[in-house]
Amino acid sequence: MTNITLSIDDDVYKVMKKHSEIKWSEFVRKAIKQRIKELDAIKPNESIPTMLSSEQVLRKDWDNKHDERWNDV
Repeated sequence: MTNITLSIDDDVYKVMKKHSEIKWSEFVRKAIKQRIKELDAIKPNESIPTMLSSEQVLRKDWDNKHDERWNDV
């Protein structure tokens, strides 16, 4: 498995630390996998910027039993 480095705002990190029950690495892995599936599903006549900016694309049902608020992300 390959490792990547991710930069986030200090304020976001503080909130993440408060929610240590969430496996943040797994959360990000799922988000990346989902985005790859969406990109692979783009029809040839659909523009990537339109797809990426779509609010529908950004809303996902995350399988997170510890924090249901993430279901609306």
